[in-house]
Amino acid sequence: MKLSRVGVDLAKNVYQLHGVDRHGKTVWKRRLRRAQWLQALLDKTDLGCEIGMEACTGAHHWARELQSRGYTVRLIAPQFVKPYVKSNKNDANDAEAICEAMSRPNMRFVTVKSVEQQDIQATHRVRTELKDHRNAKANQIRGLVAEYGLVAAPSLLALRRAIPEWLEDAENGLTDDFRSLLHGLWDDLLTLEDRFKELDKQIETLARNNEVTQRLQQLRGVGPIVATALVATVGNGEQFKNGRQMAASLGLTPRQSSSGDKRRLLGISKRGDVYMRTQLIHGARSVVSHAKHRDDPLSRWATDIAKRRHPNVAAVALANKTARMAWAMLQNETDYDPSLAVG
Repeated sequence: MKLSRVGVDLAKNVYQLHGVDRHGKTVWKRRLRRAQWLQALLDKTDLGCEIGMEACTGAHHWARELQSRGYTVRLIAPQFVKPYVKSNKNDANDAEAICEAMSRPNMRFVTVKSVEQQDIQATHRVRTELKDHRNAKANQIRGLVAEYGLVAAPSLLALRRAIPEWLEDAENGLTDDFRSLLHGLWDDLLTLEDRFKELDKQIETLARNNEVTQRLQQLRGVGPIVATALVATVGNGEQFKNGRQMAASLGLTPRQSSSGDKRRLLGISKRGDVYMRTQLIHGARSVVSHAKHRDDPLSRWATDIAKRRHPNVAAVALANKTARMAWAMLQNETDYDPSLAVG
């Protein structure tokens, strides 16, 4: 009984394994604890056996562990596993579905992330969470002081300038109790601001010390944040056949609603990594806003689209083009060539 494929349904403490032979017949099912499953898998399988898992929490860690032992690992996006789940959803059926999905000849797999990629990704995720907390704290302060008739202009900079003035003004109607409370909220906001700035500096350091991110920053609208996020998300882009596939994976290509001879393109699909897509579009929006003051081919191209359609449409189109150029630079290890930006 030689196993050809094994599907593994990951969890926090209990792991379900489903193995099949080269004919696709189920020959092994096990439900094991976290401390047991890896050794049981190693004892039962040969190096020629393929191991499949959903690309979920912990999957990249276990994939690296198995790869270091010589196994071929297939990570599958959960939405591609779901169609193969039979009957009720449970761990055993999920493991069987993973095993079945990884056998499909046209299945798309997720590239295993390196530790360096996960470090960069973790930095971006913490930064995003801090940004959300900072904005929530600022909105809480605005809501509370509005009850006392005090309003600041709608920007974080204006709020930072207004709070010290509110605390020092003895005639604005704030009570001593509320001033004490506001001072504590002000300290909380400053702490979040300082931590946010620290992570920005950390990302800048990561971008400065990485040859790939330095090269990506040659692209218009790509700074340290976008460059490091790209490396964390797609690595060297080898999982994509071309730049269009990478742009599509980031949700920057149109959705289709076609039937027969009728082809209808809708707005962008918005699939894939929301954070990466957002950063690319924000960077492209900055380029479009300054393009009217420049005379290079890419600026003229973006300005023409903004005039014919809308600046937001031009920003998304430029983000799409940026993703394609980034793929070419990652795959060919080349610098940005402005003459090839518009073709």
